[in-house]
Formats: sequence, structure tokens, C-alpha cells
Amino acid sequence: MVASDTLTASPLKDCRGISVSYPDRDAIDGLERAVNMALCFRGDAIREINGILNEHPGFIMGWLFKGGWMTQAMETRIYPSMVECLKNAEALLPKANDRELGHYEALKAWLEGDFFGAVQKWEAVLVRHPMDLLALALIHFTMVLLGDVPGQRDVVARVFNLWDESIPGYEFVLGFYSFGLEENRDFSRAEELARQALSIRPDNPYAVHTVSHVMEMRGRQAGGIRFMKDREAQWGTSGFANHLWWHTGLYHLDIEQYDNVYDIFDSHLDSRRKGGHKYEELDAAALLWRMNLAGQESGDRWAHLADKWEPAAEDTLYAFNDVHAMMTFVSDGREDAQAKLLSANERYLQSASDANTAMTREIGLPFCLAMQDFKTEQYDTCVERLLPVRYMTHRLGGSFAQRDIIGWTLLEAALRAKRYDLALGLANERTGSKPTSVQNWRAVARAFRGLGDKGNADRAAAQADALMAV
Repeated sequence: MVASDTLTASPLKDCRGISVSYPDRDAIDGLERAVNMALCFRGDAIREINGILNEHPGFIMGWLFKGGWMTQAMETRIYPSMVECLKNAEALLPKANDRELGHYEALKAWLEGDFFGAVQKWEAVLVRHPMDLLALALIHFTMVLLGDVPGQRDVVARVFNLWDESIPGYEFVLGFYSFGLEENRDFSRAEELARQALSIRPDNPYAVHTVSHVMEMRGRQAGGIRFMKDREAQWGTSGFANHLWWHTGLYHLDIEQYDNVYDIFDSHLDSRRKGGHKYEELDAAALLWRMNLAGQESGDRWAHLADKWEPAAEDTLYAFNDVHAMMTFVSDGREDAQAKLLSANERYLQSASDANTAMTREIGLPFCLAMQDFKTEQYDTCVERLLPVRYMTHRLGGSFAQRDIIGWTLLEAALRAKRYDLALGLANERTGSKPTSVQNWRAVARAFRGLGDKGNADRAAAQADALMAV
């Protein structure tokens, strides 16, 4: 099908100078409002674009934005809506320009299960249209989902020098770049760019997110708690607040302020207060599992989370979701749900060839089985499942902070299996990367104690106590 770059002799352009095939300024401005809502996680971007599409059903970029943004939910329940977006866009292809055709091809690839192919299609759009903020956002966010750590940074680097503060949306580009830099351990520059983004838009939660990651990775717990508290009025009302509360909880957990962690959970992450979005349930499950690793009981909190996850037990859409579902099933003792999830994944791996296949085979399924082992106190088996994959966990997707749950589970399993020599090595790795973590030094002390080295155990425990006093 041959595309035409114009409907008229002089096509309209968006606020960043990109040609739009649909000849209506109100529709183009409405799309810009929806993109801004999406990227600052405020308002309802889908409702906004639905209103535009009700008035302008021939606006192809409206359909492609809606379908593109929905890819980031990674939930099967929204696939029918995404398919509808693709079909409506397909009917409008004869009048589409090259940018719109590229977004169409990306959405089509995604719906076929080719997530990496979708990224390549969006990247081709960005090469031709470096001011395409939507394409840049979808590539960056998808690379986070897929665990492409260098790509999260480099996709922004390709266009970053072409942007400046005079271009609408520059603060979002700073936010993307800062997070990519943080995940690639360029912490100083990451924080600098994130704070620059916040100077432009103080309520930009994704830039807050970068700073929270920097402080987590560098072990700046007190500074992280203060930073999040000082800006809570701005990020706490955003659609990203759930995840930022999770980050705040991690600071308190790392310095053994367990009451504060449960206050955050009960006030902000409790699944009984949520509408069922997977990102919210991911954070809740991940925080509870960490609390259990730290030896804290969770009462009936797991039951409500497991209720939310059980309908998705057989989705096999995204391994990252499956491992968090399994956390709830093993923690609440739901053997039938565990069996359903494992069986569905095993059947899926026999026949599937989409982007999630490798994620499931290499990391997702081993971690699910390891969690079963952990909860049934088969700690040796848990260690043997996780030890070979500990340096491959990026293939599960998510961030370093999120995937650290695998490393912590491995360490705790080694301690409980009384494999103290291995546990000491693992704990030393963790203190090497984050020497201000009370939890890490407690693990070192336990390992030395298990080895019968009381002197070193006492010194490690004293280091942990000293950090508590800071």
C-alpha cells in the first residue's frame, strides 16, 4: 500500500514540527494533550483520546497512540481494544504518511507477539522523525519491560542532542535519558538530568523515579526518604504514585524500619484499595516478598493479592507478571493456582515463538519453581535453580532494583540451606555494591556465624548497627 505524506498541499504539523496526515487542528492538539497526560501519568490519556476519536474517527494517529500506549500495560484483558485500534488504523492507511505507517507496523508486530520487532519499527520511525516523542517514549518504556539495559539509554542518546528546552516535551526526554543512564550505572549524570527535568516540570514522576533509583542503588536511604517526602505532594497524586511508594518502602526496608514499610503497604499498596492494574499488584507482591525474606510476617495481606492475580494465572503474556503472580500463590498456599501457572507456561514453551518465550524459559520459569522450593523449605534446590541465572536476570525485564528480588531470594536460600561459604560470597557481593545496606551486613554476619567465625560475625553485626544509627 502506497503512503502519501499529504492530504493537502500543506499538511498540518504537531507542536514539534512533525507532519500529520489528518487535516484538523483540534484533533492534533487533542492528541498532544493525551500524550502529555500519558507521560506525566496524570489524568486519563485513554479517555482523552477516546473523546477525540469519537469526534474524529478518521484520525489515524489517534488510534495508533491509543493502541501504542496500551502496549505498556502488558495485560491480556486489553488486547481486544488494541486489536480494534489496529483495525481502525488499517482502514485509514491509504491516507497515512510514513511516520503513521511506521507506528501501524509497530503495533501490528506487538500484537503478533514480536515485542522486539515492534521496537525496531518504532526505532525506524524515530530515525526519520527524531522529534517523535511518542515513538521515543514507547521504545524506552518497552526496553525497560524487556530488560534491554543499554537500549534504554542509547535510544535517547541517538536524538538527545537534537532536543532542547525550547521543544515541547523536553522534560520527558530528560526523564527517559536519566533513567537509562541510571540503569547503566552512570549515577551522577542520571541524577543531574533528572533534577534538570524536575526544574522544568516539578511534578514529573518519571524524573522523581530516576532520583529514587539512584538513591536506592547508591544506598542513600536517609536521603531517599527525605527526597520522596519533600516531593510527595507532587508525585503522590500521579498515576505513578504506587510504584514510587514501593521505592519509598525499599529505603525503610533496607534500614529495618519494618513498621514504616507496612504503614506504606497498608496505606498505599494494599490490593483491597486498588482497581486491579498489574503494575500496582506487582509492587505490592514484590514488597511483601522482600519483607518475608527479612523474616517479617505479613498476616492476611497475601490472600487479597492472590485473589487479584489468580484470574491471570494462565496468561503467559509476560514472564515478569508470572513471577509476581507466583509470589502470591506460593505465599498464600494456593497449590491449584501454582499448578495452573506452571502448566500453562510449560504448554506455552512447547509451541510459542514470541518475544516472551526466552524470558519465560531462561528466567521466569526457573524463578517460579525456585519460589515453590523456597516456600516448601527445599532451600538447596532453590539455590541450584537460581545460582546459574543470577547474572542473566535482566532478561526477565524490569529494573535492577526490581530484579534484585532474585538475588536476595538466592542469598536467603543459601543461608537457610546452611551453605554458609556460598552465602558469604553472595553477601559480600551485595555489600560491595551497596555498603550502606543494613540488610546486606546482617547477611554477612549470619554467614560468618554459620561458619563459626564469631569475630567477623560480630564485626559485621556492629557495622549493621552502626548504619542503623546514622
